[in-house]
Amino acid sequence: MAELRIITGDLLDQKVDVIINPWNRNVIPWWILLPQGVSGAIKKRAGIAPFKEIAKKGRIPLGEAVLTGAGRLPFKGIIHVAGINMFWRATEKSIRKSVINAMKIVEEQKFSSVAFPVIGSGSGSFPQDKALKILLDQLNQISFDAKILIVKYTKN
Repeated sequence: MAELRIITGDLLDQKVDVIINPWNRNVIPWWILLPQGVSGAIKKRAGIAPFKEIAKKGRIPLGEAVLTGAGRLPFKGIIHVAGINMFWRATEKSIRKSVINAMKIVEEQKFSSVAFPVIGSGSGSFPQDKALKILLDQLNQISFDAKILIVKYTKN
């Protein structure tokens, strides 16, 4: 296992190859949604290119992950995970599957570093401490070479 750290800050300010966006399942077109939380911050700073790209992927099964470009952000890509269900709620299963599938992309693409938000704890309404525990537990069950940051959000 490579380095795994928990930090406090802004996901979009991290010096990593790729970031994780806890996205929905692409059931509702991106242009109808008013992205909140991480997705809203990404849209504001990256522009709409990553969202247009993910829309072309169609519906994303719960817990699956999709890689897109990073738009105007300085990353090599954004991994969007379908971490919330049709009722806009995260579950332990959706968080675990999101971590597994995001890390598959990290390994396949040979990214050397990745930053995760605490999946499910924003729009997914999952308690942050429980979501963080699940995230850590799942990462500890995976063999990986990349440096991983888990970023607990705080406003600057």
